[in-house]
Amino acid sequence: MAADGMEVSSGGGGGGGNKQPQISMVGLFLACMVAGGVQYGWALQLSLLTPYVQTLGIPHALTSVMWLCGPIAGLLVQPCVGLYSDKCTSKLGRRRPFIFTGCIIICISVIVIGFSSDIGYALGDTTEDCKVYTGKRLHAALFFVMGFWLLDFSNNTVQGPARALMADLAGSHGPSTANAIFVSWMAIGNILGYSSGSTDKWHTWFPFLQTKACCEACANLKAAFLVSVVFLGLSTVVTMIFANEVPLDPAAAKQGEEGEPSGPFAVFKGMKNLPPGMPQVFIVTGLTWLSWFPFILFDTDWMGREMYHGRPDGSPTEVANYQEGVRQGAFGLLLNSIVLGVSSFLIEPMCRKLTAKVVWVMSSFLVCVAMAMVTVLSSWALGDIGGNVQDAAAVDKGLKSTALAIFVFLGFPFAVLCSVPFAVTAQLAASKGGGQGLCTGVLNISIVVPQMIIAVGSGPWDELFGKGNIPAFGVAAVFAFTAAIAGIIMLPKQPKTSFRSVSMGGGH
Repeated sequence: MAADGMEVSSGGGGGGGNKQPQISMVGLFLACMVAGGVQYGWALQLSLLTPYVQTLGIPHALTSVMWLCGPIAGLLVQPCVGLYSDKCTSKLGRRRPFIFTGCIIICISVIVIGFSSDIGYALGDTTEDCKVYTGKRLHAALFFVMGFWLLDFSNNTVQGPARALMADLAGSHGPSTANAIFVSWMAIGNILGYSSGSTDKWHTWFPFLQTKACCEACANLKAAFLVSVVFLGLSTVVTMIFANEVPLDPAAAKQGEEGEPSGPFAVFKGMKNLPPGMPQVFIVTGLTWLSWFPFILFDTDWMGREMYHGRPDGSPTEVANYQEGVRQGAFGLLLNSIVLGVSSFLIEPMCRKLTAKVVWVMSSFLVCVAMAMVTVLSSWALGDIGGNVQDAAAVDKGLKSTALAIFVFLGFPFAVLCSVPFAVTAQLAASKGGGQGLCTGVLNISIVVPQMIIAVGSGPWDELFGKGNIPAFGVAAVFAFTAAIAGIIMLPKQPKTSFRSVSMGGGH
């Protein structure tokens, strides 16, 4: 996760020497279809996998550790792939070999995840039917985690080259148009993915996917991921056909090796060359993401546990309640994506009118309010601030509707998060006359580190305070308030007219 789909497109990126023929607008749109295919899988991953892995016996307190793969991949894989794709001399071009290989690995990892219960059953996790067995399935959990980590690494393998490809092909259309197309496909992928995650009819449409090891919820997940494989395969084929790259001249690639150092550690080496104001942006960005990751990682689990009072490993009624909550959470994320997409068109005019600093600070205050509401709502739903999630009574319809409304409400501040920090970074880099790659790398670190902190810390916090999600959301509210105050004090002032939309990625 981390910086997946979040980096600024700043051009062809190193290597030079290969001039692309002008591509039509339709061709540019089709060349970027792979972004939608990848985002489809991301949406399913974010909405379904945290709840599902708990049905295999992994404790709630450890599920967050699973997500450590995202920041590790964002920190190491994307820079390395970016470096090698800049210098790739394949006949297919610089980017397409990495996109194709990454998509193949994504398909393999998704199949492993979807069939992890069946694999575990075959290896002796249990001989009982999944309708009656609620114990641990260690082999299934092992293959699930392996597939999950492989999925994160392969997603990161595709994301960087896909964005760079759009910058390479943009031509006279310009990077803003290319980036808008990229984001449009990501929005399409989000909507399709969250729609799939909110559907509980997959097992009736594809009944053959149900087995003794894989009951309704498992079959729903398996079918949704298999459909995502088909869509990703189609997207990859379309991109490979329409993204007709001109191969890089080997001489140009060799010459590029004599330039400045690059790769995952080049960012750290270049810290001393940051433009004025960038360290402050780095800090505020980190605080902002610290306020977001608890919700990003546990939103559907929160709906299943606190709002619907289910348990992934409880009685049949508790499991049904939990799955209903997860589906409602996925539906909330679908609505969130729609609001995000609409709001994205409002960010630039708002920043021109109010300045990027004011919009950024305002969004942090909104997140603070939302996370505080989540915390209070959860405590209210439990009937007792000190109550245990597992023993709470059923929550009424009004609280469930309010919880869903929070998903919608957060669409606007998330649009700000996915755009303004990147635009401010680009402006600071431009004011120095370049260095966007370095500044983007620094911004990536300010996303990666917060996710690591939340992934490592939220599980133990929640285990300590009742095995729910309330502590993590309470901490998120504090971080959001801190980010708003830090933004007021630290963010550099920029002219209203200097703002230009640079990136509105997704990936979470």
